[in-house]
Amino acid sequence: MDEANRIKQLKKERNAIILAHNYQRGDVQDIADFVGDSFGLSKSAVSSGADVIVFCGVDFMAESAAVLNPDKTVLMPELSAQCPMAAMITPESLKLEKNKYPDAAVVCYVNTPASVKAESDICCTSANAVKVVNALPEEEIIFVPDRNLALFVSARTKKKIIPWNGYCPTHHLILPGDILLEKEEHPRAEVLVHPECRPDVVALADKVLSTEGMLNYARQSNSKEFIIGTEVGLLHRLGKENPGKTFIPATRYAVCPNMKMNTLGGIVRALERNEHEIKVPENIRVKAKLSLDRMLEVGRGD
Repeated sequence: MDEANRIKQLKKERNAIILAHNYQRGDVQDIADFVGDSFGLSKSAVSSGADVIVFCGVDFMAESAAVLNPDKTVLMPELSAQCPMAAMITPESLKLEKNKYPDAAVVCYVNTPASVKAESDICCTSANAVKVVNALPEEEIIFVPDRNLALFVSARTKKKIIPWNGYCPTHHLILPGDILLEKEEHPRAEVLVHPECRPDVVALADKVLSTEGMLNYARQSNSKEFIIGTEVGLLHRLGKENPGKTFIPATRYAVCPNMKMNTLGGIVRALERNEHEIKVPENIRVKAKLSLDRMLEVGRGD
């Protein structure tokens, strides 16, 4: 039996669902029950009725699923699939920053460990970050951990944004020259970039969008060509959902090696051996969930 059919069999036996982030390998996306952004996937699991969630993404995503689904078993096929940006902040370092700015609210990007979410006032996604910041009564905002997203928000609010000096190494690889070269080759293409990109790359974009925002925009746009400034895994789903349209990576080097660690074989092992279960201590889980719930009250982004 091949791996894909074995996964289907194990899913039935264990009442399991497979969640795959938009940056996963194509064959992992194709076998998944839900493909999407990290927070959207965790929410999908809440209403799924499954007993077991296999999360094909990176560490903070599986943690978020465990925070929102305390009664379900959350499995991560590859424990080494860690998010470098999420690792750039700890609850201890955030506490020190909060001491420096006692009047500031803490907004944390969902790309953070649950322990950091627990120390924050509210979470945000790349799509709703501006809305979340503007909804808060505080005039000073500590924004963690992505400096580029913080700068993007800062340009769209009157509030004082105090950025944390973290970044996504994969999005940081995308350079203005990459965009300009592709524009020269494809002059009619629209440029869509993620707000985790450098500010000088964001400045060259026609639209700055989250992964789900890019998918929605490409579906509705009359354009036939798009230059995509995000992790290359998104091009698999863009191509599948938009036959007849062309998607060009801003650079083929924008590959997250951690996202690509999950494989069909790893999913099989996770389901056969109950490998590797992600648990969040209850005191952290409750506080982290509060930050996520507050974000939902403001309005969900992609």
